[in-house]
Amino acid sequence: MFRAFKLTGKTAVIDESGSHTYGTLLEKSGRIASGLLDGRADLEEARVCALVPPNFDYVALQWGVWRAGGVFVPLCTAHPLPEIEYAINDSDSTIVVHHPQFKEFLRPIMQSANRRKIMATTDLTYSSTTTLPHVSQDRRAMIVYTSGTTNKPKGVVSTHLNVTAQINSLVKAWEWSASDRILNVLPLHHVHGIINVLSCALWSGAECEMLPKFDAATVWEKFVAGDFTLFMAVPTIYRNLIAYWNQSAEEEGRKMSQACQKFRLMVSGSAALPVSVLEEWRKITSHTLLERYGMTEIGMGLSNPLRGVRKPGYVGIPLPDVQVKLVADDGKQLPPNAGTPGEIYVRGPNVFLEYWRRPEATQESFADGWFKTGDVAVQDEVDGYYRILGRRSIDIIKTGGYKISALEIEEVFRTHPAVRECAVVGVPDEYWGERVCAALILNPGMRVSEPKLHEWAKSRIAGYKVPKEIQIVTDLPRNAMGKVVKPELKRMFTKANEGSSELS
Repeated sequence: MFRAFKLTGKTAVIDESGSHTYGTLLEKSGRIASGLLDGRADLEEARVCALVPPNFDYVALQWGVWRAGGVFVPLCTAHPLPEIEYAINDSDSTIVVHHPQFKEFLRPIMQSANRRKIMATTDLTYSSTTTLPHVSQDRRAMIVYTSGTTNKPKGVVSTHLNVTAQINSLVKAWEWSASDRILNVLPLHHVHGIINVLSCALWSGAECEMLPKFDAATVWEKFVAGDFTLFMAVPTIYRNLIAYWNQSAEEEGRKMSQACQKFRLMVSGSAALPVSVLEEWRKITSHTLLERYGMTEIGMGLSNPLRGVRKPGYVGIPLPDVQVKLVADDGKQLPPNAGTPGEIYVRGPNVFLEYWRRPEATQESFADGWFKTGDVAVQDEVDGYYRILGRRSIDIIKTGGYKISALEIEEVFRTHPAVRECAVVGVPDEYWGERVCAALILNPGMRVSEPKLHEWAKSRIAGYKVPKEIQIVTDLPRNAMGKVVKPELKRMFTKANEGSSELS
């Protein structure tokens, strides 16, 4: 934010309404801060929920909340009302700011708001600003709710120091500068969009163009017409961009490929990137996607290098100012480059402060100052790069006395010419402990029987890793970031075995 005062005439944000300079951002966020304060000297960490699409108003509101001394709580614009209400109530937000398009959607909440102030972004236009409070780095800045892929969403509290550390680490590692331009297609209720894209861009004095939602045709059109230098997305988005390129006319595809030569960096994250997607994107664009590893609680922790070897299937090494170690089941630290699976522990100024009003969960998540991520990885014995094996609670399957990675099995199935996508889970089983089950989406026009898939898998992975059950499906349950919600998939398999036809 401080750099913005030196770049008042430079474009900061471009959205559907036009271009907005850093000076305009400072002016409008100051007015919003004044409106939120409403005569008070300091919001004193009052929570302010934001239900606003990705646009200039979102950015101005975020900065306004911070400048007024509040805690910013971004909500997902695609979530149903019960999940929105859960976040509002759980965060105990005293103010809810929404885009006018959500007025009717929020009406049931408005009618039972009690002492909560609910207002539209248009209500925050004030003619002058007041003296804004000094906000120290150790104060709470933001509550971002976890994806809820393995349990009920928890509010992850980050201080201004945490946010600053997360931004600085990426700016340093990925060499952001004021000359960069990035296209944002990600929702802004998740650290991928908030920190990696928006905050890094504005911290660096760069430009961020924002689309209201992802659309493959629009993104390719922007690539061809624009002069972007960076792009960051999730694997599902890259897969959709590839599909659009594949169905385009030859001349149009050539222009799209050439447009990608202007980029200096393309990043994939938030979910495991299939090697097949990485390779196909490289054929189309000549870019090797940079894979990194992070989560709501830490921002980003590991990254393949900007300059250097990017290993497919690996998420690289620790980012600047981030410490990482692997810990075995017995709690002992594994030696570096041991090639042995262990849980990822992270320590550094980037690590969050607490789970909102969940002191027991917070305490259980730390060991001697190290955050226990719950993710299992293995470190390459040669170069020390980390490879993610999955969540301990959902992706590490214990079957017949073996511990296996669901992500490894998924990657193998994605190499089958008929398979477009795969998700593997372990379902409770009296005999095996857990039964390996796989749900597969086939490529358009492709057909293959489940017995044939079983035989194919047996020739490529150990017998105990071959799924005991395979179902061909048309879609997989996903959250707003495109991650497969595996607890829901497990329930679907359980119901299928009880006579349900949900997977068919």
